Amino acid sequence: MASQMAATAGASLQAAPARPAPRRRAAALAVHCAAGGKQNVLVVGSGGREHALAWKLAQSPTCGTLYVAPGNAGTQLEPSMVTLPQLNTSNHEQVISFCREKGIDFVMVGPEQPLVEGLVDSLSAAGITAFGPTAAAAQLEGSKAFMKNICRKYNIPTAQYETFTDPAAAKAFITQCGAPIVVKTSGLAAGKGVIVAQTLEEAYQAVDDMMLNNAFGEAGTTVVVEEFLTGEEASFFAFIDGENCIPLVGAQDHKAVGDGDTGPNTGGMGSYSPAPVLTPAIEQQAMEELIYPTARGMCAEGTPFRGVLFAGLMIENGRAKLLEHNVRFGDPECQSLMVRLQSDLLESLQAQCRGEQVKLEWSSDPSLTVVLAAKGYPGSYAKGGPIRNLEAVTGAKVFHAGTAMKDGQVVSAGGRVLGVTAVGKDVAEAQRKAYAAVDQIDFSDGFCRRDIGWRAVARLREGAGR
Repeated sequence: MASQMAATAGASLQAAPARPAPRRRAAALAVHCAAGGKQNVLVVGSGGREHALAWKLAQSPTCGTLYVAPGNAGTQLEPSMVTLPQLNTSNHEQVISFCREKGIDFVMVGPEQPLVEGLVDSLSAAGITAFGPTAAAAQLEGSKAFMKNICRKYNIPTAQYETFTDPAAAKAFITQCGAPIVVKTSGLAAGKGVIVAQTLEEAYQAVDDMMLNNAFGEAGTTVVVEEFLTGEEASFFAFIDGENCIPLVGAQDHKAVGDGDTGPNTGGMGSYSPAPVLTPAIEQQAMEELIYPTARGMCAEGTPFRGVLFAGLMIENGRAKLLEHNVRFGDPECQSLMVRLQSDLLESLQAQCRGEQVKLEWSSDPSLTVVLAAKGYPGSYAKGGPIRNLEAVTGAKVFHAGTAMKDGQVVSAGGRVLGVTAVGKDVAEAQRKAYAAVDQIDFSDGFCRRDIGWRAVARLREGAGR
């Protein structure tokens, strides 16, 4: 795969360590994590992030039987894991019963919804080790209003904003501020509840769609209206355990559906890692001004965060502001990260559970992920389209997201369908390999952006031309 050269995450960061956080885990959880021998593992989720996490966890020499629930066609095709499409992960008692029946030692909760619903709380109360934040801490993603209020209270640089439950008041504020302006659902909306309105009329329509037309369900009963920030976006990740913060690595996601970053926002049309815009100085600033204050603020609020914290950054003039927090690995950024990770993921996550210092090593070679989506996404799209020739793909790893098996055939079952991920000696080679693999796949109902990684490739060419 990639070069065996490794870079230690955070080696260039000079931030002073956070105050040590007292151990608040139940002793039973530490016993689970510390148990010797093979560990049976359950990964909760069905997307490309969960396929990538399961794929990496299965590589650990201490991983016993690895289960994925509900999983997808990709996890079903992996010989190293068992997919459980019938396990209802919203039914916490059913998940607990399964873990006890199969002797599950460790649960990795991938998506935001079960975290917000308190699956980690339920598992922990049952004495089962689970990686991820409690429901109270998951409000950082589950409620944008909560997250923005944390930023305001603890002086975390972010866009100026106000929160509304009344459509008329939201529109009055929009009129006062002018356009462009950003309107967001406060609740979870699968990455699609953010409207960057270029005109007042677009902003008013966004308020109507969210608050009156129920376009995003309960997620839109409260909206956040905030100033439009300019610059370049990036994704930054850190392990958090109370006030202890360990930086991981960065990536850049492509949210817009069309080439050149045009069209409506999606859950992500592709990603690459590392992101050249995330310089060591900006990573340092992000840790000192965004990550540490968030962790300390959550402790001060009585809702300490434990898990992986995602910081969506807007970078301009060498400084970052916080766009949003997510309480889990990003998707598709996770796919790009997992192929670069050289450390044992299972061992690292279990050490994090025990409150131990975690040192992760990453390949220095860049990775790039191209998302194949169903035609019509992020709007309405058809499901059930056949996907052929996957077995012929070379030079890349195909992570499944919205797929299912039907009569032995892989078919589409969601908006974002596949994440084709490649590694190269530089980002241009990773891009070439990823698109060569995409072109080997027969998916007539699908489409993709053809410019994933364009900023990094442009920087690479500019550097070569000097």
